[in-house]
Amino acid sequence: MQNMSYLCTFNNAMKVKNIVYIFLCAFLLSSCSEYSKMLKNTDLEARYDYAKMLYEKKKFSKALPFFESSVQMYKGTALAEEALYLLAQCSYETKDYYSASQYFLTYCSTYPKGEFAELSRYYAAYALYMSSPDVRLDQSDTKKAILELNTFLEYYPQSEKKDDALEYLYELQEKLSQKELLAVKLYYNLGNYMGNNYLSSIVTAQNALRDYPYTEGREEFMYYIVASRYEMALLSVPSKVQLRYREVVDDYFSYRNEYPEGKYIKQANRFHEYVKARISDMPEGE
Repeated sequence: MQNMSYLCTFNNAMKVKNIVYIFLCAFLLSSCSEYSKMLKNTDLEARYDYAKMLYEKKKFSKALPFFESSVQMYKGTALAEEALYLLAQCSYETKDYYSASQYFLTYCSTYPKGEFAELSRYYAAYALYMSSPDVRLDQSDTKKAILELNTFLEYYPQSEKKDDALEYLYELQEKLSQKELLAVKLYYNLGNYMGNNYLSSIVTAQNALRDYPYTEGREEFMYYIVASRYEMALLSVPSKVQLRYREVVDDYFSYRNEYPEGKYIKQANRFHEYVKARISDMPEGE
């Protein structure tokens, strides 16, 4: 009897599941059918209302084709402005950041004083920020994002999104700085292979310090200048060796004065002690 009761309960549960499954399938088929019909619908107003309904329900990928066609169909009308902005937002929400930034920038150039002008300026920059690649890769998109963030801050210095924009701007500038630091280390490690890479390391580090004076990698840039100067001095011809030694000393003191207890101070001290002992007529106390 217990087995029979169990079987009845099981069968009833399966029937309920099957009914739910059938209703779910019917609902999905109905939704798909409605979506397909709307794609073929030539009523512009009905299509646009449907697109906005999908947008409000956060079905951004489904709303995209409707807004794409609306931008063209409503060109020259008041609705074209809203359609372009919503198209840009759909692209952004589906993580198509390149298309999103292009749509937002198109909005800014087409409607510079439009209702969504400030948000479009911001999201054009933010979409590029989101597409900024790993520091080891080409940083063209990072530079574009920095340009657009600066443009946003120039247009809207009092915006509520100002602090966010500044934070993203600093983060992207730091990424460019880290890219330069990788180049500095690469040149240093290449040494004298097929040319004077130590000089390239120095020049790259000096340029980075000029362009990014507050970078988190400031100490490393300064250290690699000292280290590269030292290596160049060791490889110098006799007629230039004294000049090279003094350049090591000058850059050593620049580093030590700023980072007296820095991460690389012990190694920098060794460089200094070595060249100091070999400089002719070194003044007392230097």
